[in-house]
Amino acid sequence: MTPTAAPTPLKSLATGIARRLHDAGFSAFWVGGCVRDFLLGRDPGDYDIATSALPDQIERVFQKTIPVGKKFGVVVVVEGGHQFQVATFRAEADYQDGRRPEQVTFGNAIADAQRRDFTVNGLFYDPIEEKLLDWVGGEADLRVKLLRTIGAPHERFAEDHLRLLRAIRLAAQLDFSIEENTCSAIRALASKIQLISPERIRDELLKLFRWPHAACGLELLRDSGLLEHILPELAATITCDQSPDYHPEGTVFNHLVLMLKQLPPDADPALPWAALLHDIAKPVTTSKDPDTAALHFYGHERVGADMAQAILERLRFPRKEIDDIVQAVRCHMQFKDAFEMRKSTLRRLLMRPTFPLELALHRLDCLGSHRRLEVYDFLVKQADELEKHPEIRPPLISGNDLLQLGMKPGHELGAVLEEVREKQLQDELKTRDEALAWAKSRLQSLQP
Repeated sequence: MTPTAAPTPLKSLATGIARRLHDAGFSAFWVGGCVRDFLLGRDPGDYDIATSALPDQIERVFQKTIPVGKKFGVVVVVEGGHQFQVATFRAEADYQDGRRPEQVTFGNAIADAQRRDFTVNGLFYDPIEEKLLDWVGGEADLRVKLLRTIGAPHERFAEDHLRLLRAIRLAAQLDFSIEENTCSAIRALASKIQLISPERIRDELLKLFRWPHAACGLELLRDSGLLEHILPELAATITCDQSPDYHPEGTVFNHLVLMLKQLPPDADPALPWAALLHDIAKPVTTSKDPDTAALHFYGHERVGADMAQAILERLRFPRKEIDDIVQAVRCHMQFKDAFEMRKSTLRRLLMRPTFPLELALHRLDCLGSHRRLEVYDFLVKQADELEKHPEIRPPLISGNDLLQLGMKPGHELGAVLEEVREKQLQDELKTRDEALAWAKSRLQSLQP
């Protein structure tokens, strides 16, 4: 294949690193995903370099280095404010825990290529000679968009069980098919993914559930058998039917796939997870009307919020992200009542810190079912109107104001403060003076 990616500053820096190693008497190649993306005409996000130089020799060639994994032959070289992983050619053996090798020996480029996971990630490229080196059949697989392991699939997946999930992620990202033997091995070994740490699984899932391949990724997880071992709560949605009056798309799982297909390119990273989890409790809250046979999911948003929190905590998500996603799950059923809401209730909804995420979730929810966006359009208009009146956002008075009026701390103070806020949001009180006058009058009416 002929490389088609345009020159970039990162590419120039990576070429410069390889050139300096060459000039110092060592062989050096771009390796792995950067070569794959380079050949596909994509702009690699980073460049990894493999070399015959030993770690100490790498450190002597470059002025600024970080010994991140020196005993494994890995040194980070810092050039132009960017970090590049430079690794000595190595072979690996004695994988004991399905995660990392017990033995690492420095070797040659061919052995280094053969230890890698998939053929399309085992390509080497010499940027000085502009020459592709392929000892694993990766170029042929790249041409036909096929993902296959280097060597026997069971052996590659036994070395690092995360490769089971990485295969799904790469196939979705690259829009590749998975080679038959590789696919069969994933299904056979799917339960092994449970031996991998939640953090590593989370990081792969974050890459998987992104635009534009999130829906494909979810379907591949289902088809591979991995979904039931990674997110069993989500696997339960595969057979969870819904009432066709509201959900002509069928099962909850079908609904989620359609939602992920509508992800915008600039989606909040939390949005795919809010979509995946917003109906997570439907399988456990399903009930059927004995007279009409209609399906109901009473309280699924409340139960779902608790389930979503447990899932995200299990995957070690940051607390802020957990809180935002859980809030979106808990409140997603409120949006259907927007037309009937009091002005104050609607404004409280619009002013929630998570409103942009909740609104984006509501849009996907509609597009993944009945496709009607009347409520969404209404809320967008209301949010725009609210932006034109920033004076509504801060409360007109505070608790200190009520204390200065002679009110004692306690439940009644909080109640009066809430009444003032309600009237402000209803446009019944518009200035601080009006609010203070009303509070004073209200205080007098409370006195015996």
